[in-house]
Amino acid sequence: KIIEHQFDGMLLNVDGIEVWTKLIGEFNAYNLLSIYATTLLLGEDNFQSLTGLSLLTCAEGRFEVCRANDGCIGIVDYAHTPDALLNVINTINEIKNNQQLITVFGCGGNRDKSKRSKMGQIASELSDRVIITSDNPRAENPYDILNEIAQGVNPKNLKKVLSISDRKEAIKTACSIANEGDIILLAGKGHEKYQEINGQKLAFDDKEELKNTFKLLRK
Repeated sequence: KIIEHQFDGMLLNVDGIEVWTKLIGEFNAYNLLSIYATTLLLGEDNFQSLTGLSLLTCAEGRFEVCRANDGCIGIVDYAHTPDALLNVINTINEIKNNQQLITVFGCGGNRDKSKRSKMGQIASELSDRVIITSDNPRAENPYDILNEIAQGVNPKNLKKVLSISDRKEAIKTACSIANEGDIILLAGKGHEKYQEINGQKLAFDDKEELKNTFKLLRK
């Protein structure tokens, strides 16, 4: 049972024992239970197993949380498919209170085009604000990708959606419009440290960009 759910982790009750885990989201609760069950089948001590689970940390770029000095929360996640984006946004909405969720995401170029409008629909339906931006445009025109994503936005949600091709500028804009305690989700790139544009891999790290922008704009 999930007893408490926060952006820093979860308090679980497993086999009558309360354990704090640094992992976040119902999907991770399922993962942890699978690991725990496996350790029991292997004959491990249940308390030692739960102690080990409490020490686990998230993989780089998977629901990584960083905070600004004013309490604004940034989440970097690799979600780059409709299902993954839906899961991460639902997880955030389950945890948050009255904070605004600002989702920043894009779709890769020269890849599955059918997912673009679907992701636009999901983000715009479930977020308070959305900034559509570049992911790895590769050889495609970034503005064409942004337009295809925007096609999935219901007209009633258009007023809460911005399109900013430059990812750095999109992150800066998200930080500028966020209020104290709001949540900014940067989805799609996660652990990647580059953007692929016209055959070149240019240095770009969502987490570092977010941290630097927090320091610059949210002192």
